[in-house]
Amino acid sequence: MDLGLQGKQAIVCASSKGLGFACAKALAREGAHLVLNGRDADALDQAAEAIRSEVHGADIKTVAGDVTDARVRVALVDASREPDILVNNAGGPPPGNFRDWDRDTWVAALDANLLSAVDLIRLVIDGMTQRKFGRIVNITSSTVRVPIPVLGLSNATRAALTNFVFGLAPSVSSSNVTINNLLPGPFDTNRLRNSKEITRHLTSNPVAGRVGDPDELGAACAFLCSRQAGYVTGQNLLLDGGLYPGSF
Repeated sequence: MDLGLQGKQAIVCASSKGLGFACAKALAREGAHLVLNGRDADALDQAAEAIRSEVHGADIKTVAGDVTDARVRVALVDASREPDILVNNAGGPPPGNFRDWDRDTWVAALDANLLSAVDLIRLVIDGMTQRKFGRIVNITSSTVRVPIPVLGLSNATRAALTNFVFGLAPSVSSSNVTINNLLPGPFDTNRLRNSKEITRHLTSNPVAGRVGDPDELGAACAFLCSRQAGYVTGQNLLLDGGLYPGSF
């Protein structure tokens, strides 16, 4: 299937590894021009080269830095010039006990997983509506559906982004601009491998018998960005291998 993404301009945040990298690869395979982002400049360059080695002639720019920095967000949009696609993504906040979290801890989580995404949407959405094409995909978490006690920071901040998106999406859908969320459950990423506490909670009921392959999420992201997905907006797409214990 041709997803109609040839030549589209895409910003993919936190794309030097993990789920963001998988989304960037999937978009590059469809011919999108990429602006990649990550905090580690060396890892970001390696990610760009890895995609170029797979996708001959891939058009890739990089902007190193943390998306919680307003200057980085502006640089991402400037590098893309007229972005057609925005994939919001950021590393999840740490697990723990809410009794141990002070105001600074909460503000850092809000900056990373809510406010930076909202500001990037603000920077790109009017141009998308004027050009009559836009795809915004936010990578959030399955905790939006099923909160996990040790992930209280993620539970709260990602749910807040979800509700913001649901309020905004109807106002731009008539301009062929969609906003959707991808809700990953346990995927084979460094975050899952490196946190025994998170792993225990996410894989205690492995219905699918495995964790997810990041490329599976990347493919879902590419579809939500496609011309074929123009009638899909304001949705939470859960990718958890069947862990969610309900039909709605």
